[in-house]
Amino acid sequence: MLNHQVVVAGGGPVGLWLAAELRRAGITVLVVEKRTARDPRSRALTVHPRTIETFASRGVHEPFVSEGMPLPGGHFGALETRLDFRRLPSPFPYTLSLPQERTEALLEQQALGLGADILRGHQVTGFTAHVDHVAVHLTGPDGPRTLRAAHLVGCDGTRSTVRTSAGIPCAGTPSTVLGWLGDVVLDEPPAPGSSWFGASGLLMAVPVPGGIHRLVGITPRDLTTTWPGDLTLDELRENAVAVAGSDFGMRDPVWLSRFGNATRLADRYREGRVFLAGDAAHQHFPAGGVGMNVGIQDAANLAWKLAATLNGWAPDTLLDTYHDERHPVGVDLTGTSRAQVALMTAFGPEGRALRRLFARLITALPDLNDRLAAQLGSLAVSYPPADAAAHPLTGTRAPDLTIGDTGLFALLRADSYLLLDLTGGDAPGLGRFARPGLRVHRGAPHLPPAGWADLRAALVRPDGHVAWAADRHGTDPVAGLRTALATTHR
Repeated sequence: MLNHQVVVAGGGPVGLWLAAELRRAGITVLVVEKRTARDPRSRALTVHPRTIETFASRGVHEPFVSEGMPLPGGHFGALETRLDFRRLPSPFPYTLSLPQERTEALLEQQALGLGADILRGHQVTGFTAHVDHVAVHLTGPDGPRTLRAAHLVGCDGTRSTVRTSAGIPCAGTPSTVLGWLGDVVLDEPPAPGSSWFGASGLLMAVPVPGGIHRLVGITPRDLTTTWPGDLTLDELRENAVAVAGSDFGMRDPVWLSRFGNATRLADRYREGRVFLAGDAAHQHFPAGGVGMNVGIQDAANLAWKLAATLNGWAPDTLLDTYHDERHPVGVDLTGTSRAQVALMTAFGPEGRALRRLFARLITALPDLNDRLAAQLGSLAVSYPPADAAAHPLTGTRAPDLTIGDTGLFALLRADSYLLLDLTGGDAPGLGRFARPGLRVHRGAPHLPPAGWADLRAALVRPDGHVAWAADRHGTDPVAGLRTALATTHR
């Protein structure tokens, strides 16, 4: 007998969102977290548009929006020209500045309210794989113990015990740059989103809810593989004065830290009944604040697939698509991170010239701004279909269509696909497909975006990506839909 259907190693934002999603689909889940309490340091600070959309698709976004500080854009490589997120095709065209401690608190409240079990002060030490289950080995205040689960998911960070125990290689490059950050009180704060770059280094200042500012940067002496010791307030002040000409009246540090640019990607995200998500799968320099957000998207992709197979309406082969879809996102993530590090450390004359050129291009080419903003905000992620003849929308993120008096995000659920009859109820035969794991909704969209105006029907996955679509003037959609469902539904 299973103790839980899924055990999640790691109670950070990724593991907590995964647990909440599994519970929404009726799956029993245990989160094992070695910390006895949440880390009060802000750590991940940025919540990107696609993450807010993901929360909105479950109706839980409002606390994040109300508590977070909206910022109209972000940066790519700390270039002088900031990316304008207000142009993005999203109901949330901004980033939120919200300390990770609050993000975790909100996600933990959700997971507990949905019935997830959270075991603090314990750590997954390994596992033994069996044909029909995973024996998960834990240790805690009362010593070692073993639990039985159908699946184990490693959300346990860059030094993942689950990844190591699974024997999954995680190749990459070592750290050659040491960034630093300080969460401090500033008596003379600069304008929100201020940044400085020159021969003496890089400095960015970001307001944090609670009267704190985060100062983050790099200086030429930080291009090293030698650890210089812990960051001090005096060093942070010295760096700020050297780069920006002021220490902004900094005092009362809440957190001082250094971090490197070691970049690694797991060879595979699945090993039998064991999966990796978040930092356990990909490690990179925290440029643009994307790490936590990509991890939450990992969880969003994996959760419904685990639930679908455990609830019996999808074949086990569906689980293979988790690696197939998310590993390429990890490749893009690590590559983009490396590119940003190159721009952020281009302190010489030639590097500064390259930065000025790139900044001018972002200003002169709105499409470049939009492409980079959509990439950082995870709105550009698409999962290409195996069938080259599939509709062009297949695999793309579904927008928040207004259908009648309801938005599409409000219709999505963690436990089922959504089949949209966009003719208002005239598409022949679509109602017959309603079954466990698939709901049908009828209604004509109001002012649909480009590419959606001519659709007769669309099948949207629980994570908000299009699984299948058919145009109004195409062939009878029934046969195509039946083929699409054959790979995802029993």
